[in-house]
Amino acid sequence: MNVLQVIPELNVGGVETGTVDFAKYLVRHGHKAVVVSNGGQLVSGLESLGACHYGLPLHRKSLWTMIRAVKDLRDVIRREKIDIVHARSRVPAWISYFACRKTKAVFITTCHGHYKNRFFSQVMGWSKLVIVPSKVIGRHMIDRFRVLPRSIRCIPRSVDLERFKVRRDPSGGASRCNIAIVGRITPLKGHAFFLKAMAKVIRTVPYSKIWIVGDAPAEKPSNKQELELLARRLGIENHVEFLGNRRDIPQILAKTDILVLSTITQEAFGRVILEAQASGVPVVATKVGGVVDIIDDEETGLLVMPRDTEAMAKAVIRIANDRGLANRLVAGAKEKLKNNFTLEHMASSTIKVYEELLHSLNILVVKIASIGDVVLVTASLNAIRKKFPHARIHCLVGKESRRILHNCPYLDGIIVYDVKDKDRGWWGLLKLSGKLRKYRFDVIVDFQNNRKSHLLSFLSFARESYGYNNGKWGRLLSHPVNDACKNLPPVAHQFQVLERLGIHYKGNAYLELWPSQHDKQYAQTLLDSEWLGNSPNIVGINMAASAKWQTKNWPIEYMVRLCERLTAKNIRIIITGMEKDKLLAQHFLSMTKSKPANFVGKTNILQLAALIKKCKVFVTPDSAPMHVAAAMQTPVVAFFGPTDSRRHIPPAKKIIVLEKKLACAPCYSSRCRILTHACMKDIHPDEVAREIESLIEEKS
Repeated sequence: MNVLQVIPELNVGGVETGTVDFAKYLVRHGHKAVVVSNGGQLVSGLESLGACHYGLPLHRKSLWTMIRAVKDLRDVIRREKIDIVHARSRVPAWISYFACRKTKAVFITTCHGHYKNRFFSQVMGWSKLVIVPSKVIGRHMIDRFRVLPRSIRCIPRSVDLERFKVRRDPSGGASRCNIAIVGRITPLKGHAFFLKAMAKVIRTVPYSKIWIVGDAPAEKPSNKQELELLARRLGIENHVEFLGNRRDIPQILAKTDILVLSTITQEAFGRVILEAQASGVPVVATKVGGVVDIIDDEETGLLVMPRDTEAMAKAVIRIANDRGLANRLVAGAKEKLKNNFTLEHMASSTIKVYEELLHSLNILVVKIASIGDVVLVTASLNAIRKKFPHARIHCLVGKESRRILHNCPYLDGIIVYDVKDKDRGWWGLLKLSGKLRKYRFDVIVDFQNNRKSHLLSFLSFARESYGYNNGKWGRLLSHPVNDACKNLPPVAHQFQVLERLGIHYKGNAYLELWPSQHDKQYAQTLLDSEWLGNSPNIVGINMAASAKWQTKNWPIEYMVRLCERLTAKNIRIIITGMEKDKLLAQHFLSMTKSKPANFVGKTNILQLAALIKKCKVFVTPDSAPMHVAAAMQTPVVAFFGPTDSRRHIPPAKKIIVLEKKLACAPCYSSRCRILTHACMKDIHPDEVAREIESLIEEKS
């Protein structure tokens, strides 16, 4: 595995040291370790381990510098054939995120801080899996950054025990004590409270030495100056030594009697605690953030509340005056450290996350159109699941058609696009795109192929997006497909897109629906209410297509004549339709003597599917119920007039297409321009009856 770690600089610090330690582990275990940073004191040691380092200005928050660094980092990814890009800070994360696009590398972050919920920090939650060093940070990323809980991987930071096998040389004696605090000099680390507590300690342990290891940031030298002034005011300046940034931390800890961590904010972890415990140094720490994951109070260290200088002083004095307590805390800490916080544990857990990441695949299928079009997607969902059996697959559908995919065994979830209400307009679309980004989709298959779906695919930040380049913002797709064969049936047309994913159409793809047992029972109850429960020959007739497509409808007087002929041959008729078709159904029933069972407006889509399954034959114009009948493997007689059957016929076990090839057809018009409606009127009832009777006889 080729792993690239990205960090601002490689100077002294917990994150930096952890980066070098992990690179060491990678090299020892046969992986390629590459680090990109602005350089620093640890580079030479890193390269001596066999890792590779590239220098880029990843420490600067200049937008122009970051934009230029994206290309440079992408060149490194390609040159080193990187599999994983692991970002450990915010600026490198932004650069890495966009550098990984158009490469095969996978992006991942570790959240080493308790970040404020600002836009600049959001990128730390954008990887498909997010590593956190403590439970507190994991909860923070879930609550404040809306990272999905299933995406969090908690891996505590570690210590390389080899580095801290230094012979101890403590001060010794009840009145002598070397007390150290290690970390950047910044108000968040609580140095001022530490010094105030040490002023109390010195009264009891008068010959103590106070070591402040670390320095103020270059842009904030006043942080250190204020501490020096505070030490003078407290009268302890002769006891306090500012040691600055040091690379010999193991040697310093070997001479330390007590380590204090006085952080006042939510500490992400507290790596220096592990280093002290590995060196046999008892620890007093504030009860913040990830510190509680490391220290069990009174067992592996002593915990005090932040800013409580009195409690901190008492804890330090207890350890200084009680060697038995100090030894017990050290022994307990070492035992816990060996079981939970070794480099081997951290690194092997991280490798497992990498492997999980490389083998995981999140796929989104987009089809936000009408009910019939969503039914047509079921064959593609089946094919995608067979190709990627372990992927997480979601489907984005409209609110009205979401019920179709209930119980679909090929999906892990359904995402609803409520275009008429909460997702209405461009603002709603932007909010929906933010929701999609949280799923961290790798692949989007856009079967909707319009401007909104292409824009959603782009704004979801998926690694790959597939769909037709139909001139409607198709360039926003990473893999647009040219629509060379426009007269293909709908499912075959979808498979032209799937071909780019290695999924081939072999002519054996069929539609499916999954009505529940409750839906089936409801359909049976409807039939029983009309004394049709045991009828052997039931023919269903769909009254009309959608309100927009009145030109698709078969003349009502033809339906009357068809019913009369079928009833005369002891074939029972049921009529189906939507709520809007109720008036049409009443008009139809007033014209016929056969009195078919009226189920118009009485079913949802899955109840209709269960009802159609009970029919020997289903008769319908080009509409959603035609696709439903095909999905339920019920023989279909389908009427086509203003639309072309070649482009809209669903794959079915048995389907009879009745279509008159007129000069004006297909017109794809919602009203007949020559006012004759000949394309539908030329389909005569006797012709339809013969086809129905033939299908019934064949099925019998």
